[in-house]
Amino acid sequence: MDQVRRRSPVRHLPQATPDRLRGTWRDARPGRIEAALADALARPTHGWVVVGASGEVPSDTSVVRTVGGREVVLWRDVDGSLLAGPGACPHLGARLDACPVVAGDVRCRWHGMPLGRDTDPPWATVAAYDDGVLLWARLGVIEDGVEPTDRPVLATRPAPSGAVASVVALPVTCEPRDIVANRLDPWHGAWFHPYAFSDLTVDDDASTPDRLVLDVAYRLDRRFAVPVRAEFTCPDAQTVVMTITEGEGLGSVVETHATLVTAPGVHPARTVMTEAVVATSDRVGFRVARGLAPLVRMGMRASQRQLWTDDLEYAARRYALRRGLVG
Repeated sequence: MDQVRRRSPVRHLPQATPDRLRGTWRDARPGRIEAALADALARPTHGWVVVGASGEVPSDTSVVRTVGGREVVLWRDVDGSLLAGPGACPHLGARLDACPVVAGDVRCRWHGMPLGRDTDPPWATVAAYDDGVLLWARLGVIEDGVEPTDRPVLATRPAPSGAVASVVALPVTCEPRDIVANRLDPWHGAWFHPYAFSDLTVDDDASTPDRLVLDVAYRLDRRFAVPVRAEFTCPDAQTVVMTITEGEGLGSVVETHATLVTAPGVHPARTVMTEAVVATSDRVGFRVARGLAPLVRMGMRASQRQLWTDDLEYAARRYALRRGLVG
């Protein structure tokens, strides 16, 4: 039996009912969360923001996104690299969405005007990057005293050959800071998401001002769960990364990115939350699961959407309270 326990990450951890569940409100001190948020917001983005998932821009068609009140068109060069430029055609202002891409140039759907890296006018004027999971564009504010960079600040991820990645993007009425604040409050997990998490404890001794370390069990059902140790860090002001450091899925990451859609200072603000889960495991069963990646991703996305249904409510409520819209 001990050998079976060592082979299996699943533990018998009956889910506590609310009358037996320890309150976490004393630990989730508003000042503590705000201090962690302030530390995160001080980290430079170098202007880079997430604008979608890698698979959302094909080789033969353009895609338009709105970031910070600006339209940006995304398309692929002949070598498959990501290109970006203004989202309106300079001829008569057509939106450059769903346009054919020919030899690395966007052909406007209204009159066929070619727009690309070497056209007249040149159109690939926005720095863009595809990291293999997410798409980025350098469209945000470049912080005072910070130089723009050729690439965004990226989290450490598992090797693609041994991982399965899943991305969801959901809009919400709030600012990016509200998404970040939600993730820097892990104490809400066992109460707000009891179907997903339990036995959650933040390790204050191991945590630092820029790193939250916690133990948590991912629930399989009311009787069984998988305990892990994880840490939360912020590589930039609009990103929170959870990394599993001990237990099943060692090295797996959950990246949460917040991209402002409306222009800065415009209210009500709209933000897109993009979450990338990059999962890995050294178990034989996971290697089998990677062979069924499309089906596995469907399940991963369903779970992500269920959790963010709750968490977007949290972020929107936080924004409404700060703006004096409720109370």
